[in-house]
Amino acid sequence: MISVVVPVRNGAATLPACLQALAAQTVGRARLEVIVVNDGSTDDTAAVARRFAVRCLDLPPSGPAAARNAGARQAAGDLVLFTDADCAPAPDWAARLAAAFDPPEVVGARGVYRTRQTSRVARFVQQEYQDKYDRTARRRSIDFIDTYSAGYRRAVFLENGGFETAFPVPSVEDQEFSFRLAEKGYRLVFAPEAVVYHQHDSSLGEYGRRKFWIGYWKAFLLRWHPEKALGDSHTPPSQRVQLGLQGLAGLLTLAGLALLPFTPAGGWLLWGALAAQGVFFATAVPFLLKLARRDPPVLLVAPGLLMARALASGLGLAVGLVGLRAQRAPRQAALSGAERLLKRLLDMGVSAVALVLSAPLLAGLAVLVRLDSPGPALFVQERVGENGRRFRMVKLRSMVAGADELPTPKRPTDPRVTRLGRFLRRWSLDELPQFWNVLKGEMSLVGPRPEEPRVVAGYTDWHRARLAVKPGLTGPMQINGRGDLPLDDRVRLELEYIEHYSFGRDLVILLRTVPAVLRGDGAY
Repeated sequence: MISVVVPVRNGAATLPACLQALAAQTVGRARLEVIVVNDGSTDDTAAVARRFAVRCLDLPPSGPAAARNAGARQAAGDLVLFTDADCAPAPDWAARLAAAFDPPEVVGARGVYRTRQTSRVARFVQQEYQDKYDRTARRRSIDFIDTYSAGYRRAVFLENGGFETAFPVPSVEDQEFSFRLAEKGYRLVFAPEAVVYHQHDSSLGEYGRRKFWIGYWKAFLLRWHPEKALGDSHTPPSQRVQLGLQGLAGLLTLAGLALLPFTPAGGWLLWGALAAQGVFFATAVPFLLKLARRDPPVLLVAPGLLMARALASGLGLAVGLVGLRAQRAPRQAALSGAERLLKRLLDMGVSAVALVLSAPLLAGLAVLVRLDSPGPALFVQERVGENGRRFRMVKLRSMVAGADELPTPKRPTDPRVTRLGRFLRRWSLDELPQFWNVLKGEMSLVGPRPEEPRVVAGYTDWHRARLAVKPGLTGPMQINGRGDLPLDDRVRLELEYIEHYSFGRDLVILLRTVPAVLRGDGAY
């Protein structure tokens, strides 16, 4: 059973086309349940929904996040798909989106917009989306799902509380939920064949207003997802650069015009503004070349719309940072932006020095490892890092070659461990090469233990909260028993570390690691 939830407020004009398209889905009505959530409409929305013989839930005005959550709670399907009342899904939309869940580890999927409009503004909007789809399609997993064409496993959706109702209007509540799931390492995927047709913005005013309010509410979202200010799987990096350049050009222009009657510096500022604008358009060249290939007439409106996008988004973000300051964020960020910066600077500085100082020791130990038993000096193994991203962790080999293929479980008397390996493990010397992982940014000096994919595959939702930060070379587990701790006890320590994170605490853990290594607690 597949459930489709459609939230709507005063959508009597667009809802019929949406419900007609859902009635024509190829999966068949026996497998498809449609739930319309009437979010306090004052028009004929409820009557329209009931004419199509779909389930209709009536709510007082609560916002789209609350409406979607209410529909998901009432849904009977294992999969809950979402679309909007102003969208008309293609006949195979539900089947295509459901097919994305065939790998059992996939918990969320995202489809695409298309439009049949002919106006150049609407066609620009479509090409803007297509540029982002090009970026998304290159990724095995994504972190950004829009609810115009979205699907989730219902159990995971409900366990994680659904969409954040602190967003009272349609804005970025769908982005926030997908960011939250990706933070836990859940796999979200792109399903480009799952198409819905939509009426895009058709005027400069509509486009600018939408971008302003997205920027406004993005300021709220970034308070508990600050790392997304640097990037996500949806937004091209050039778009963030353009936002800054357009803002700089605007400020220089205002300052230059104000000073021009009084000092030559005003003219210099205006030349600086012109230079910033030139760099702005230089960053847009790849997108403009795509437009030239895909829809050349849209090039006539593209420069103005690119500037409008940057201005409106930047202004919305600035206003949101001020206007939403008093509004309490519903949850705390795992690490604030400042904490992430300080932590990364410490990681880079200490790991670089450690690699230089330990290079002679590492070279000597590598030779001894080769002499002690056949096989390579280094052991490279896939581990799961921040947000479930996989990386290749490097250690000095302490086991016989091919030990991973042997069934013997890890224990103090593990026969796979070599003679030299026992010494290396006792003094944690086998982990010295991991300073390279720290320097690359795959690990941190302090954090949760980096686990193997097979261990993470068995996690409950509660365990996954430890994936919100980078794994550590040391951490709360290493100073509280190391390998002697059961998984749940280890995770409790790590979650407590994340929930009460401070830079000073990282320094304390680093200092406490030295006596823990000397004692050899749980070192095997």
